[in-house]
Amino acid sequence: MAPKVLVTGSAGQIGAELVPYLRQRYGNDRVVAAVHKAQGSPLLKAGPVEVLEVSDSSALDRIVKKYAIDTIYHLAAVLSATGENNPQLAWQINMDGLRNVLEVARTDGVPKVFWPSSIGVFGPDAPRRMAPQAAALNPTTMYGVTKVAGELLCSYYFLKYGLDVRCLRYPGLISSEAPPGGGTTDYAVEIFYAALEKGRYACFLREDTVLPMMYMPDALRATVRLMEAPRADVRLHSGYNLAAISFSAGEIAAEIAKRVPGFSVTYSPDSRQKIADSWPMSIDDSEARRDWGWIHEYDLAKMASDMLAKLGRRMGGDGKTFNP
Repeated sequence: MAPKVLVTGSAGQIGAELVPYLRQRYGNDRVVAAVHKAQGSPLLKAGPVEVLEVSDSSALDRIVKKYAIDTIYHLAAVLSATGENNPQLAWQINMDGLRNVLEVARTDGVPKVFWPSSIGVFGPDAPRRMAPQAAALNPTTMYGVTKVAGELLCSYYFLKYGLDVRCLRYPGLISSEAPPGGGTTDYAVEIFYAALEKGRYACFLREDTVLPMMYMPDALRATVRLMEAPRADVRLHSGYNLAAISFSAGEIAAEIAKRVPGFSVTYSPDSRQKIADSWPMSIDDSEARRDWGWIHEYDLAKMASDMLAKLGRRMGGDGKTFNP
């Protein structure tokens, strides 16, 4: 039987696409979208929606019991750049929220939880190329600190209580559905909107800044593939490295310029450059590929064409106003 799923942070970058993806897979009525305000993407309205502050454990408990939830995807979080502007809020949302979810899952008998970690767990001492699964985790941002602490907490709940918590260290994610949400890699989303709306973009990272990235359709497949994998195949309950493509700000700009004639980019690094420089340029995700068969589908060119087509249609065009 299909699981009964609760997704927190459903209006965010991942949730806005994961909820429809899960509903298509399991049925609209079996996936509950939780948002922190009475708003969110129209895509969420096809099934049940609940307003939830993840700091309110009693409300979370009520929702889990109301819908007989057996799987939680806990996505609500403050991202890297926003977290540096308000580190206290980042700790409160990212850590207290995770603790509440794990406790409710434990006490209510929810057998399976997903929680997103990030390449933010790495710090300047991690290898810049092909950072391994077991690299030192010494982040220099509050976001990264919460991700490392969160991985340890998830592993603790697995070891102490047998709670089947599964985690992925996402690279930077590029979504055609959700607007940027305060992350250091958000330039790779903003740049597409700017190309179609203005024909130019002011990038807040250097042209030669290379970061691990992934197109959202690949991230959705990876997430569900991990959650549907037999428990025996999931060896890690802290955070699997996950990778697809790595590119520089200049390389994605050039790829867009091939498809949007006249598109231009200027580069004015700001405080987010320091965060980007503390992260690896590529990630070794061989353990995910070995343990549960992860394979990505989108390279830079395929992703750029698909993003421009989807955004073009949504922004009022026919999706064909660029060179494929």
